[in-house]
Amino acid sequence: MAAAEEAGAAAEPLFAGLAEVSISEGIPVEGEIAVPLRSGPADEDASTLDEPVRDTIMRDLRAVGKKFAHVAYPKKSSALLRDWDLWGPLILCVLLALMLQGRSADSTEDKGPQFAEVFVIIWFGAVVITLNSKLLGGTISFFQSLCVLGYCILPLTVALLVCRLVLLAYSGTISFIVRLLVVMAMFGWSTLASTAFLADSQPPNRKALVVYPIFLFYFVISWMIFTFAP
Repeated sequence: MAAAEEAGAAAEPLFAGLAEVSISEGIPVEGEIAVPLRSGPADEDASTLDEPVRDTIMRDLRAVGKKFAHVAYPKKSSALLRDWDLWGPLILCVLLALMLQGRSADSTEDKGPQFAEVFVIIWFGAVVITLNSKLLGGTISFFQSLCVLGYCILPLTVALLVCRLVLLAYSGTISFIVRLLVVMAMFGWSTLASTAFLADSQPPNRKALVVYPIFLFYFVISWMIFTFAP
């Protein structure tokens, strides 16, 4: 009798219980991998695909303004690293290049750097510093480093604007001293702000090797600002 029961159990299909399982019509069983299924109202609120262009632009401008505020009040923070962008560095680089341009393209008199020269110096210097940081074992990404170095040009941009106003007002020894003090102060500000954001991403025994190229980078920009005479 026991042998007959065991034979009947062996003849029963292995997945017989699955025949009683029914799939509800409300549950989707197919879809495209490129278009994820919505799980609820939270996904609809987080989506920005349908928002007006004006809202998108204003949100980006507010983000850039917050990063400028972090540079104006430098402290150890991951704000520039967490939500990096290159809009702020691009704006500052263009402003510096425009204000430092001292001669027209067809002029033979050398009064200042051309737009392309300033643009190349800033971006090439930032790329070299970023590669140096990566080779020394830094944990920061390539574009995060470019973002920090670019945003920290803000004090030097303010210094250039002040120097232009001083040169328009008067010239001479007083003008020289005022411009020297302003440029030195903003140079220190830019250097300290950038190192405050980048210090934690470098190995402790190699921080000096990372700070030195940053020092040279902002020193070159400061020298161009101080020696500029429109």
